[in-house]
Amino acid sequence: MEYRQLGTTALRVSEVGFGVWTVSTGWWGKVDPADGVKLMQHAFDMGVTFFDTADTYGDGFGEEILAKALGGKRHDIVIGTKGGYDFYTQAAREGHKERPQKLEPDFIRFACEQSLKRLKTDYIDLYQIHNPRMSAIERDDLFETLDDLRAEGKLRSYGVALGPDIGWYEEGEASMRQRKVAAVQIIYSIMEQQPARKFFPIAKETGTGLISRVPHASEVLTERFKAQPPVFEAGDHRSHRRQQWLTAAVAKVAKLGFLAERYSMSLDQAAIRFCLAQPTIATVLPNIVREEDLREYAAASGLADISREDEARLFELYDTEFAKLDEQQKAAPAGT
Repeated sequence: MEYRQLGTTALRVSEVGFGVWTVSTGWWGKVDPADGVKLMQHAFDMGVTFFDTADTYGDGFGEEILAKALGGKRHDIVIGTKGGYDFYTQAAREGHKERPQKLEPDFIRFACEQSLKRLKTDYIDLYQIHNPRMSAIERDDLFETLDDLRAEGKLRSYGVALGPDIGWYEEGEASMRQRKVAAVQIIYSIMEQQPARKFFPIAKETGTGLISRVPHASEVLTERFKAQPPVFEAGDHRSHRRQQWLTAAVAKVAKLGFLAERYSMSLDQAAIRFCLAQPTIATVLPNIVREEDLREYAAASGLADISREDEARLFELYDTEFAKLDEQQKAAPAGT
């Protein structure tokens, strides 16, 4: 496992991190809690040191299971968590519908304290405001509270975790340029390149560390889904994807054969290396629910970089041929 500095912070993170949401929410397939604990422990044994969770994952369970798995390794890991949603007074939730956000100073302080308790730690390495809109980025009192929590030693650094459906480019740009946050978590993959590509020069300019999640784009950028679109169980986060979206995605994958010809790695690993080709991206968060996934993804850290030439080719594919496929998908009759 290789490691990178997270922006200009003192945090060194593994190039491949672990997104705890996959083992705590049931939104990425059901994972038994005992198996989730073992997965995180095995990830640590493979050199994974960055673990990203949130207070809303399983209504606190995402933090509790991380503490259970790696509480004894606290000073050997980097913990990222998130806050900003009020699930304390708004407990009921309809499917994946967004809960109310609450960003008043008293609530953010309360939410941070509750996260500290569930994580069984006295400090959080990276505290992220969860899916902020511009109205949140514009709140001086929110960032004053975060500064206070950092001054008190409860946070080592703070940042934002972005949409894309809930706050995206403007929020990211303002977070980096105006609020000078330490880190921004984004979605970035061969299939979903924008607006993340617009963030790279801004992150370089401001010294912001980027965290890239879902590099496999709903698992389409994996070997097992090359042949045909996958079928997801009800309740799975991916089940809302329309069939034509998945069909278009598989058509896009068919255009990536040159990666297998040029690199001794699987499509799964090439998807991760594509993200890591960007020096401002410190760590990538693939969705891990199986031991074989963990081994495959962790091994990607030691592989060769995607060349600048091939990165540019993937950019061009996204801007031209992928864009055409997206237009065809949008034009397809619903249910086809």
